[in-house]
Amino acid sequence: MKSGFKKLSFSFLSITCLSLFSLHIQAHTILIKNAYIMPMTQNGKDIPVGEIFIENDKITAIGTQVNAKADTIIDANGGFVLPGFVDTHSHLWVNLMRGQFRNAEGKFFPISNELAKNMTPQDTYLAMYSGALELISNGITTTADFFDNIHGPAWGEAGLKALQDSGIRAIMYYGGPDKTTIKPIDLNNLQKLKQQTTSRVNLGLAWRIPRNLQDETNWAMRDVEYKMAIKQNLPIQVHISGDANAMFNALIQRKYLSPAVTVVHATDATPQQLDALEQTGAALSLTPLSEHRVGYGLTHIEHFSRVSRQGLGIDGNTLAGSGDMFDNIRLAALTMSGYNKDETKPDPRQLLELATRRGAEAIGLGKITGSLAVGKRADLQIIQPNTLNMSGYAGGDPAALLVYSAKKDNISVVIIDGKLIVKDGKFLNISTDEVIKQTHTAAKQLLQRAQQP
Repeated sequence: MKSGFKKLSFSFLSITCLSLFSLHIQAHTILIKNAYIMPMTQNGKDIPVGEIFIENDKITAIGTQVNAKADTIIDANGGFVLPGFVDTHSHLWVNLMRGQFRNAEGKFFPISNELAKNMTPQDTYLAMYSGALELISNGITTTADFFDNIHGPAWGEAGLKALQDSGIRAIMYYGGPDKTTIKPIDLNNLQKLKQQTTSRVNLGLAWRIPRNLQDETNWAMRDVEYKMAIKQNLPIQVHISGDANAMFNALIQRKYLSPAVTVVHATDATPQQLDALEQTGAALSLTPLSEHRVGYGLTHIEHFSRVSRQGLGIDGNTLAGSGDMFDNIRLAALTMSGYNKDETKPDPRQLLELATRRGAEAIGLGKITGSLAVGKRADLQIIQPNTLNMSGYAGGDPAALLVYSAKKDNISVVIIDGKLIVKDGKFLNISTDEVIKQTHTAAKQLLQRAQQP
């Protein structure tokens, strides 16, 4: 397996090294002008005509006019500049399984579990690298990736390398080899891999509680994992689904909720459970697209209003259909108005906040990303309304326009950590055609291996 991974790394050299090389030679200063700036800061106001100055990886000036010379000037031409979206929960390793989940002809969990057993480190790299690029192309600059298909050190290394090579900001939550909760997480390798992290890509713990909530032996194993993460200051994510009520109660009773923990899904959580989560400072990740798709129920955003730290997640591009945060936001809005039979229920700006600032706060990155302010990392996107799907806009608060009308094709520029990744809607010096070709090939080979007797 390891030799195969090395071979894959070299086959990707023409893609990843071009990408990394382009990032290193980027100008140290960038000026964005003629922009409609939506900072998404708490109680912040839009700047209808403004400028943003970026030095190295940070925003150093923002206003109507910053009076600074820059190595690179980007004319937004009236486009909307927002913080990059924050994906608070994902499973990028599933990216080689697109189209295999066919409802009655193939449910997500049994299909993905079977294919997962046959994935190599090479498959992992391709899935997570292509998945991260897809997120970036959709204006997502940060992802919290729950990697729970780590069969050995080479798989963990492949996942981390994929995220680092893609240019995305990420927390890779390091998990076990499957979803059974029987086997432990390799804590030794997690700590070794931690030495390879950067300020842009860090590690967390992809934690699962016992399937059998009465199994004290399994709880003891999971407790070791939890305590290690707390000691090492690693963020933790845990799913609450399936027997969700009992699982949530177990977390509360065993005192596992804390500011380090993000609870994922919890679609049917009771008010009392949400109060407990809020009181402990824990966070919540909601993934409307995937929660609807697998039948967890309708995701009512207003039901979770008592939780301060919360954000939206993609939950894997393949399961969600694509890595499109606009689709996620739009579904959340339509669910609110449709279920309540009240068009006024959704607040477009609050939904955009969930996808940006509040999402960053939920996963513990609020101090560095999620909003546009001096001192924050320069993670942003420019959305151009000069397309038919956004035509006819005469002005006013653009939040509703973005929530209901914007699409991936409107994203013209993506900057992450002060580096220009996407310009004019295209990646700089990355051959996405080659990535797609290799990903298709790997997906076919994976399916063939899984079908062998």
